[in-house]
Amino acid sequence: MINPAYSRVILKMSGESFKGAGEFGLEADTLQYVSRQVKEIADMGTQVGVVVGGGNFWRGADYEQTGMDRSTADFAGMLGTIMNALALQDALERTGVTVRTQSAIDMPSVAEPYIRRRAVRHLEKGRVVIFAGGTGNPYMTTDTAAALRALEIGANALIMAKNGVDGVYDSDPLKNSSAKKYEKISHHEAISQRLGALDSTALSLCMDNSLPIVVFDIFKPGNLAAILSGEHVGTLISSEYTE
Repeated sequence: MINPAYSRVILKMSGESFKGAGEFGLEADTLQYVSRQVKEIADMGTQVGVVVGGGNFWRGADYEQTGMDRSTADFAGMLGTIMNALALQDALERTGVTVRTQSAIDMPSVAEPYIRRRAVRHLEKGRVVIFAGGTGNPYMTTDTAAALRALEIGANALIMAKNGVDGVYDSDPLKNSSAKKYEKISHHEAISQRLGALDSTALSLCMDNSLPIVVFDIFKPGNLAAILSGEHVGTLISSEYTE
């Protein structure tokens, strides 16, 4: 173990991160890669919680546009996050990591119910905790769930993993080759400029509670461990920074 820059973190993984080169679903090699990255920081002594999205299976906002009731569409998306959580749990266990999965939707045959004090105890015992089911409420993204869980468990930072994007830009770098990358930016500036790194509700929660956010590309090997080692990787969103 070393002395990590953050003693307790929430790692937010989008559902799309798990599909690899496919159009949807899960890719085994990608799951194994992510599990190795998580194990690396857990072995450093960092207490790790993971919030997973479900966009590789279902995106509620897309189905709302077809006329589906928004609450129904969002609950279906929450079930997608539980599938991803179970797949990641299995990959982590095969990597040698002790894991507990907690769900905001009551599903006792496959996951523990989300209980904050129990989650904290698992972390203190060195277990990785996967948080599934979002917040358990419609109209809330998994970004918001990640910010909420980070605050509830007393995390030092919210680590936002991206797929192929190495930080926060003033426009979509995949569509605009001239997009400017921010090395550091404040929560307030990120909200006021409507940057697409994460949703405004999550940003507001972090701003109101001075929780730093690191946005980075998890698919560059070593990036996650570098962040926990105190190196500057990606973009830091922090209350302490002003332009």
